[in-house]
Formats: sequence, structure tokens, C-alpha cells
Amino acid sequence: MDKKKVEFGSTKHPNNKAPYAKKVIAISSGKGGVGKSTISANVSVALAQKGYKVGLLDADVYGPSIPRLFGIENEKLQWNEKNKIIPSENFGVKIMSVGLTTPSYDTPLVWRSSVAVSALMQFLEDVEWGELDFLIIDMPPGTGDIQLSMAEELPLFGAILVTTPQTISCDDVSRAVMMFKDVHVKILGIVENMSYFITPDTHKRYNIFGKDGAKNICKKYNLNLLGQIPLEMTIREMSDNGKIPIALANDKIKENYKNIVTKILEEV
Repeated sequence: MDKKKVEFGSTKHPNNKAPYAKKVIAISSGKGGVGKSTISANVSVALAQKGYKVGLLDADVYGPSIPRLFGIENEKLQWNEKNKIIPSENFGVKIMSVGLTTPSYDTPLVWRSSVAVSALMQFLEDVEWGELDFLIIDMPPGTGDIQLSMAEELPLFGAILVTTPQTISCDDVSRAVMMFKDVHVKILGIVENMSYFITPDTHKRYNIFGKDGAKNICKKYNLNLLGQIPLEMTIREMSDNGKIPIALANDKIKENYKNIVTKILEEV
């Protein structure tokens, strides 16, 4: 009996494990804790608000934040009659995350990277995504196996990088810039998250994590600065409670994310 031939992609000639998606965009960061998943969630919902069909794949297998951000952390996987996984859905976005496969939210995934990559390939191929205008991939932080595999198995339209203004974060995102350049993925731009803090009483601005970090990175590598999101208690509170800010926050907060999506669509 002939074994099924496996065709491996390369970064120069990637496979297309998501032929149902017109555009695949990776959202990544050099380090964790910079708000990459929050940006992924809000960008996805903002695109859905514009009438696009959007899927969001949570590829951060060791720290899946997307289920909580969307308020679906208690949902479990379901299959349809074609034995395909049915994605969860909220705020008009179809969602798949390894966080939906574990018995409880605090169950750790002690996986080798090869197992993690295999699980993500299954989420690309065995989920009933339907036809999508955009598949957004919330990548894990860093420059490892998953980033490389996604660049080999998907024709990525582009990558968005997230950083804070802090020097340490900017050092790490610089490495991510070079990685995506090395694997021939266009960088759509950089989002500076937790960019500044404005006190609610005096309205004085404080640059808690530094100033102009992302702007300097963009200047150095000739990249677009997609936006600067302030450090806001409302964003943190809503995100912790599954209430996406672009959908439910005040107009001032919404505007920050809307401007980012406008610049992304200009690239598209």
C-alpha cells in the first residue's frame, strides 16, 4: 500500500494549507507580555465590523489568550457531520485555539515543538472555517519553530509586529523584523502597545515604558508605524472580561484600533 506523500513547503515556495482564506496575516512579537493577543483580537473584530469574513487562529499554543479575550474560555470543541471541527464564534469572528481543547484553563500543554506544529496544521486543515477574506494568526512570541512552519505552510500576505516602547521589547522586535525578512514575509507595520499613560484626573501624559521605541524601529528598518495604543485601565478590564474594546469601549479607545485597521487595508 502506497504511503501518502508529504510535500514540505519552504519559505520561498510555501504550501497553502489555508486555500479558503484570501489573505493570511500573522500578528507576532519579539517577546511575550506586550499585548499581541489583544491586538490580534481587536484587529480581527474591526475587520469583521467592516463586513469581511474573518477567522482567528490562536497559534500561541503555550499561552493561549484568545478564548478569554473573546469570552469563550468555557467552550469545548465540537465536530460536524463531515468530522470537521466547528470553530467557536463571537463578535463576528470564527475562532480556533488550543485553549478550547484542554480540560480547564490552567491545564498546561507540555509539548515538544513538533507536536505543537502538528496541532496547528490540524487546525488549519481540519476546521470548518468556510470561505474567509482574512485569516488572522495570533503567533507565539519569539522567532521559533511555529513562526518558521507558518511561513513554510502558508502564503502569508504579511506580518504585523507588536512591541512596547521599552528598549528590551524593541530589541526583541528587531530580531522578529529580521526573521520575517529572512523568511520572505512582508512586514505590514508595527503597533506600539502600552505606548503612554494619561492620568484620568490631571490628564497628564507619562511615558511609562519609554518614548518613540517603535517609531525608531520603523525608521531604522523603513517600516510603517500602524498605531500607538495607550496604556488604559479600560482596555485591560474589558479584555479580562471577554469584552472586545473595538466593539464595546468608548469612541476614543475604538479609534485607536480603527486607525490601525485602516492602515492595514491600505496595504491590502
